[in-house]
Amino acid sequence: MPWPANPEDGPSRRCDVLLLGGGLANGLLALELRRSRPALNVVMLERRRGPDRLHTWCMFRPDAAKDGWSAIEPYFERIWSGYTVAFPEYRRRLGTEYGCLTGAALYGATAAALGANLVEGAEVLEAGPDGARLADGRSFLAPLVIDGRGWRHSTALRCGWQKFVGLECRLEQPHGLDLPMVMDAEVEQADCFRFLYLLPLGPDRLLIEDTRYSAEPELDLRGFTVSIRRHAGVRGWRIAEVLRREEGVLPVVLGGDFGAFLAEQGSVPAVGARGGFFHPTSGYSLARAIDTAALIATAPRPASRDVATALRQRAIADWRGDGFYRVLNRMLFQAAAPAERYRILQRFYRLPQPLIERFYGGRLTLADKARILLGRPPVPILAALRAVRGLPQEASAHA
Repeated sequence: MPWPANPEDGPSRRCDVLLLGGGLANGLLALELRRSRPALNVVMLERRRGPDRLHTWCMFRPDAAKDGWSAIEPYFERIWSGYTVAFPEYRRRLGTEYGCLTGAALYGATAAALGANLVEGAEVLEAGPDGARLADGRSFLAPLVIDGRGWRHSTALRCGWQKFVGLECRLEQPHGLDLPMVMDAEVEQADCFRFLYLLPLGPDRLLIEDTRYSAEPELDLRGFTVSIRRHAGVRGWRIAEVLRREEGVLPVVLGGDFGAFLAEQGSVPAVGARGGFFHPTSGYSLARAIDTAALIATAPRPASRDVATALRQRAIADWRGDGFYRVLNRMLFQAAAPAERYRILQRFYRLPQPLIERFYGGRLTLADKARILLGRPPVPILAALRAVRGLPQEASAHA
């Protein structure tokens, strides 16, 4: 349907590219378009006003291609030379570089790049491939519209969930951590699997995040917050000030009909979690957001129909390539007793570092997959076989 349907509905504004939502995927896309195609008139519509204090995104250097890491590196708040993990029977330090992008930094870069074309307080009422209408009556027209407004509920996919609450704290004394601890599973287990995530942002600045893999998406903010403060006390950290709180519920896909999921999007190209572009096991989307930004920025013709086709083809290819990860997800959620699920990750982190890097980068080889499954699995054999078979069977993705 052309926009606006009725010119009398309100004032309209034309641009070359219209971005719905100012989150990670569209923020990186705006920066890439400003860098590589500065002649394009790009407008972003964002419901929130002001800097984003709710999000922190991290990635390992090998997660993205060399050019992708270089493109985003200037916006990282911190880059560490490695990270650590801890389990009840095993601890390890790995030497993979790890970078941190904050919502505030991304907002600042996007605001500087777009200027007045960042339209805040914009509640999108309707959207189509040619534009969008806001709740206040304004319309925006563009040949290319990109929807990056985050995850939408879908019955087409069977999902578990990675839920987290994080407190960025200023401590009374230095915390003593030189590297991030991306998984501390020595803590008391809860839901399907629980770990603490510790991100040292300064000598006395620390993001403490309680993360749980769960069968249900509901998030107990109070319970998570209490557990974070309790963990700080156990570690001997006295919180002088909570600088901000972040929270999230990320999909961990177990199976489903991806073609039906894509069909639900309609005719507007979608990126980020909304378009299915996220790591199938962690739910994280930074690396894939970098990839989709490059894909859209190099499109020969910035038109919704052409870009939607390219994104759909990429999403289907990713889905087919991610089948092994969905098997592992089913093992975690369905094949082990809750108190024993940490053993799956504990076993995984004993593998060679290059394999672990390829796992997070979504580039596992056949040999890697065999190595991950080799030997006696840390779950009951029959349960593991049922998880591998994935009953009920997945529907195949279709264009």
